[in-house]
Amino acid sequence: MSDIKTNGPVLAADGTPLKRSLARALRVEKTRALMLIAPLLIFVLISFIIPIVSMLFRSVDNRIVEDTMPYTVAALKTWDASSGALPDEPVYAALARDMKAAAEKKEHTRIGGRLNYEESGFSSLFRKTGRAAKKFDLDSGEPFKAKLIDIHKDWGKIETWKIMQTHSVDYTNGYFLNAVDMKRTPDGAQMQDDDKRVLLKLFGRTMWMSLVITGMCILLGYPVAWILANLPARQANLLMILVLLPFWTSLLVRTSAWKVMLQQQGVINDVLVWLGFIADDSRLIIINNATGTIIAMTHILLPFMILPMYSVMQTIQPSYLRAAKSLGATNWTAFWRVYFPQSIPGIGAGSILVFILAIGYYITPEIVGGNKGVFISNRIAYHISTSLNWGLAAALGSILLAAVLILYWAYDKIVGIDNVKLG
Repeated sequence: MSDIKTNGPVLAADGTPLKRSLARALRVEKTRALMLIAPLLIFVLISFIIPIVSMLFRSVDNRIVEDTMPYTVAALKTWDASSGALPDEPVYAALARDMKAAAEKKEHTRIGGRLNYEESGFSSLFRKTGRAAKKFDLDSGEPFKAKLIDIHKDWGKIETWKIMQTHSVDYTNGYFLNAVDMKRTPDGAQMQDDDKRVLLKLFGRTMWMSLVITGMCILLGYPVAWILANLPARQANLLMILVLLPFWTSLLVRTSAWKVMLQQQGVINDVLVWLGFIADDSRLIIINNATGTIIAMTHILLPFMILPMYSVMQTIQPSYLRAAKSLGATNWTAFWRVYFPQSIPGIGAGSILVFILAIGYYITPEIVGGNKGVFISNRIAYHISTSLNWGLAAALGSILLAAVLILYWAYDKIVGIDNVKLG
């Protein structure tokens, strides 16, 4: 037989090189797949990613100061705050010009509110000055320094001008400094006053309580998941309905029910008194504190721990335990050396799910936590809806997101994310 030799590339049926034809076919398949998921990608981009990025950008965005008071910001660049003297007349003239324009556009309250985040009193300062600035005659040539100081005495304080100069940059780290109980000052970053240092404590409380809730869910959920995985199908289905039953009830209703149960005159204390475990005048205080938050959130998040563990335990063959026992292992040794290691992926999946959900909860801590059981998410909600300090809320959210990513990275290095399974 003679050897078959090919002179040149292998050709497809249409005469094009086979390699090029396969590459073209692969591109067509990828394009088709991309077109199928394009609507979903566009929807996620518009409704989820862009709003989140826009919100996080607020943590450094400070352009409102220069946009509202461009002449004042430019004039303050030549003022030496360390001299100990008030700015010269041109700075006051620039302020009068900016205040008149801002008052006519009704924007003077916005810049006052922005600077009021840094030092209380600026909001009233700009409101009062804005009302008077509408009557300014900028072409009269009159000096504005004495006039502005007469309108509000704070314009005669050097600290006022130092704060304005410090926070007149387009992009600032001030919000992030505030988020860690510090503040941006003319002399650099400094710690807040003792009575204002609450955010780092809230971050620590959020992480600690989330870990405790995750641990409680593991302790309570593991036996339930084991029973579900080893019961006959009929009994397992009935128990699964009971596990999923809380999902059929509103989160707000469940949390409100816990508020009723945990009160000193609530169901739990009444039962303990009736059983004689505690005296009627020594009822437990398990509401409006960390204990109430942990109890309520453990109950709410427990199904999220049970389901991943149950799905993994279903895949563990009972024959493994029988084989271990046949080789002389006790029940405990067989469980600990054979069964438990195989269930760790389910524990890992449930732990990540519960922990991430826990640190972002704010409804339950708000209702049952009081002052001692609230999370950092409650502070974020406060700044978004009440104080309207969206920059600080965005900074707090960014730090919380970074903390979650760091913990996720650490978990991946220690346990390995590939070992996490949902079934």
